[in-house]
Amino acid sequence: MSTVKIIMGGVCSAKGFRAAGVAAEIKYKGRNDVALLVADAPCAAAAVFTTNKVAAAPVLYDREVVAGGKIQAILANSGCANACTGAQGLRDAKLAALVTAGELGIDPKHVLVASTGVIGRPLPMDRLLAGMRAAKAALGRTAAHGLAAEKAVMTTDTRPKQACATVVIGGKKVTVGGMAKGSGMIEPNMATMLGFLTTDAAVTPAMLRRALKLAIAKSFNSLVVDGDESTNDSVFLLASGAAGNAPIARGGADFEAFRAALEAVCVSLARQMATDGEGATKFVTVTVKGAVSEKDAARAARAVAKSPLAKTSWFGRDPNWGRVLAAVGYSGAAVEDREAEVFYDGVWAFRRGEVADEKQLAKLAKVLKKDAFEVVVDLHLGNGESSVYTCDLSLDYVHINADYTT
Repeated sequence: MSTVKIIMGGVCSAKGFRAAGVAAEIKYKGRNDVALLVADAPCAAAAVFTTNKVAAAPVLYDREVVAGGKIQAILANSGCANACTGAQGLRDAKLAALVTAGELGIDPKHVLVASTGVIGRPLPMDRLLAGMRAAKAALGRTAAHGLAAEKAVMTTDTRPKQACATVVIGGKKVTVGGMAKGSGMIEPNMATMLGFLTTDAAVTPAMLRRALKLAIAKSFNSLVVDGDESTNDSVFLLASGAAGNAPIARGGADFEAFRAALEAVCVSLARQMATDGEGATKFVTVTVKGAVSEKDAARAARAVAKSPLAKTSWFGRDPNWGRVLAAVGYSGAAVEDREAEVFYDGVWAFRRGEVADEKQLAKLAKVLKKDAFEVVVDLHLGNGESSVYTCDLSLDYVHINADYTT
């Protein structure tokens, strides 16, 4: 299989896409809050949405639209989630798509909309549509255009999140690019954020859906910041086919090469999101291995990654392995504490009943000073293994979320 190469880039890196981001004062003055992503022609498309039963109007609208398998444009805004806004919210989502299609001269059935921000407030449609028109005038294919679009969907994010990878398929260089927003309200139950992925590969909608599902399992569904799942979570994948490869319509070497590139981009974005968790000071990978099954390993890893007690101990640089093992114990996974081991970056904290002494604790203290480390729990019960990306829980997380709407 062709080697995947990670390069600098974003949603404009793949052939056939333009983007823009502008300030429309949806909530704040002087910051980008309306993004527009447009393909040169209708693209094969796939999407995954939140499983939260309280789903925002854009999610309800997009679920129906993307089922058609063809998308050409995405209009997105920050500052207002258009969630819990009733019939008016759904009418606003439809109107935004309709007017965007008219301005671009494309089929309204080929336009998706996405919103992020405060729940329960109506979209300021005049500002949103004015922003869309300004974004249309600013569309471009450069990295700067992609970055402007990314900044327009940021809320509590402190930094942009972009990724890009290339791979050779059928003698043609294929590019996969992406951008994402998300630093809080993150739970691995799809989709955990807003994500826009583009590729110039030729892939059928059915195989796009398959590739996206597989990539998400290893990336966005392996990510926890605080255990809260948003009402607006959406990930979109558009394939222009401009790379000129023979269309990928079934499994095989070409599909695996594409899937690997897509997964690399999604994993990069997921890791960036964990690193930028609201108030985060540490990026932590939680790995559970030796479980009776992969499902048990995932269950245990997520329990640790979501544990406020474990996360605050990491913030305090305290190798409190007891909190880690306790989370595994209540996760529902099979566990026998006399067989289990807990490591921080390979340094053991608990080993089949043996507890770290002062000398061992000194080694662990050095690990906890790092900005990034891995917590490994080995259950010694089977071959199941799973990893989850997460972060610590700091004082700033409380301040950010205590003041979010006021």
